[in-house]
Amino acid sequence: MEGILIWLIVGGIAGWLAGLIVKGGGQGILINIVVGIIGAVLGGWLFGQLGIAIGTGILNAIVTAVVGAVILLLIVGLIRGKS
Repeated sequence: MEGILIWLIVGGIAGWLAGLIVKGGGQGILINIVVGIIGAVLGGWLFGQLGIAIGTGILNAIVTAVVGAVILLLIVGLIRGKS
């Protein structure tokens, strides 16, 4: 249960920060959490492929999730712009 709560908090923070970085990215707390969690998966995969390690702990999780969430929001923005 504690792990899920941490995922939600990190996801919310990452989604919120990514929404601040990417204009038009902020959509509310629930969407921020979803974007942050998906961003964490995307960022974790990307950093793993590139061999990048920022550190350990919660700060690493937030930075990784923010990077992934920003990439996700940019991709969604490109898709929305073309439709």
